Amino acid sequence: MAGTLSLWRREAVFLTAMLAVETGLVGISTLFKVATSKGLNLYAFLGYSYLLASLLLLPSFVFSKRSSRSLPPLTFSILSKIGLLGLLGSMYVITGYIGIKYSNPTLASAISNITPALTFILAVIFRMEKVSFKEKSSVAKVMGTLLSLLGALVVVLYHGPPVFVASSLPYVKFGQLSPSLLSSSNSDWLIGGALLTIRDIFVSVSFILQAKIMSEYPAAFRVSFLYTVCVSVVTTMIGLVVEKNNPSVWIIRFDITLITIVTMAIITSVYYVIHSWTVRHKGPLYLAIFKPLSILIAVVMSAVFLNDSLYLGCLIGGVLITMGFYAVMWGKANEDKDQLFLVSEKEKTTPLLDGYTDQI
Repeated sequence: MAGTLSLWRREAVFLTAMLAVETGLVGISTLFKVATSKGLNLYAFLGYSYLLASLLLLPSFVFSKRSSRSLPPLTFSILSKIGLLGLLGSMYVITGYIGIKYSNPTLASAISNITPALTFILAVIFRMEKVSFKEKSSVAKVMGTLLSLLGALVVVLYHGPPVFVASSLPYVKFGQLSPSLLSSSNSDWLIGGALLTIRDIFVSVSFILQAKIMSEYPAAFRVSFLYTVCVSVVTTMIGLVVEKNNPSVWIIRFDITLITIVTMAIITSVYYVIHSWTVRHKGPLYLAIFKPLSILIAVVMSAVFLNDSLYLGCLIGGVLITMGFYAVMWGKANEDKDQLFLVSEKEKTTPLLDGYTDQI
């Protein structure tokens, strides 16, 4: 009984942590959309945010000295993998936030639900997942993957009419925001959707790599610190090249832009520690289990803060992606249940076999 209660408490901690970070991610996407209309530059935003996040994680080295003796050495191979993870992270945050600028946080949240499907495909390629069409769980994962990809195509290629118009609702204004700055044309919607899809491909690859890193070097705070440093350096270098003729973008004013950067830094420092900790104990697919919830959060936040509307294409695609997502998760859950049953049966039969062997 005590063991079961402890297990439920552990699951509750994972659940609460993931809900918190997903809400924070959608919130920062909404805040970023507002801040860009006030002049915040993408590369300054990412460079400063990840630099501040790394400073917030810096004390983790001091507090983790006692446990460092039980860790394997931080070899060049592990550092190289963390550097590659930082490069992937830089690519997906850049493409992701550019995609949000062209569209909105609701579209970003809807498309992000293809992450488990893409992660499953990559896990099969790298032999981290097995597929057998004789088993219902494998069929569910394959069908769910295809359904998620179909939903993503609908979201990207079909805008459709608005099914929920937020202009009639009272909402909070951040300064004088022009509706034209927040609305997206069909061409912008297509560009934004394509960029957000590319982002989620990078995210899926990074989940696989992150799981590999944590299996070799299970230190969530240290990996997160090195990762944020890498992302800060890469995004700043790219920004210096892209904005070489416009140095004024690096000047931050004491307004919504500074609030966005500080908020992003706090959320990032917590987010990657929780992700590293979760992927170590629950695996890469578990990270995506809360993505459908982000659609609801994004719709509410976009309606209240951005005066955005929900379009039919996003709604249909979001439903398809969510159905596919839960099909993949159902298949994964049944596989875990079968493995747990086999382990339980083995534990029941092993003492009997040992006793029989002793008698012989």
